[in-house]
Amino acid sequence: MQAKPRIKGTEGGPRHVAIIMDGNGRWATQRGRPRLFGHQAGARRVREIVEACPDLGVDYLTVFAFSTENWKRTQSEVAGLMNLFRRYITREAKSLKANDVCVRFIGDRVRLDDKLVFMMDELEALTAECRTVNLTIAINYGGRDEVARATKRLARDVAAGKLDPEAVDEETLPRYLDTCVLPDPDLVIRTSGEARISNFLLWQSAYSEYEFIDTLWPDFSAAEFRSVVDGFGTRDRRFGAVVA
Repeated sequence: MQAKPRIKGTEGGPRHVAIIMDGNGRWATQRGRPRLFGHQAGARRVREIVEACPDLGVDYLTVFAFSTENWKRTQSEVAGLMNLFRRYITREAKSLKANDVCVRFIGDRVRLDDKLVFMMDELEALTAECRTVNLTIAINYGGRDEVARATKRLARDVAAGKLDPEAVDEETLPRYLDTCVLPDPDLVIRTSGEARISNFLLWQSAYSEYEFIDTLWPDFSAAEFRSVVDGFGTRDRRFGAVVA
């Protein structure tokens, strides 16, 4: 993956795209392979989609890697996923830095093992000054959990006298969310044919456009990504207003 000059994308295209990367397990099952084989293929797909972002004018890409509900999966699958995350960071760190990709992680890190958290911190520090693409990876993330954690932080500031409760409005809570430094997503894509949001970016996606596609995540190519992004420009986004 070699750094390329920034090319302006389609006029009116999405600046921030969020993706629910679904279908890895089914993709593997269709091939008679274990579910982890699908997750490995899905991790490789992330690189291709990140590479496509600059040419499409996508400045921010957020991917849903592991939800707070995914702990319910088998112990072997969860352990395999955690190992995959560690391998991804090790394998991709230099390439992400070289290609000016700023990496952030969102989600509750308390339940993650110390080694993985250390590696996440290192990658964030390594790429902190990068600007071409902002890649956010959601690990042990859930929208309701995020709002609950944000509310606790807000309540502590109220109790400490740092925040007037009468001044709290809909602009206040976002400053306490994991995504406080990110713009809200313009477009949310879910692969695999499922038409639900699965507790992903609940607050942030209030006015996002959604695209539910049948393609399983390991088969979601840069060409299909371009097609979805190009289609975004044809949508009429009124944000509750009436256009004469």
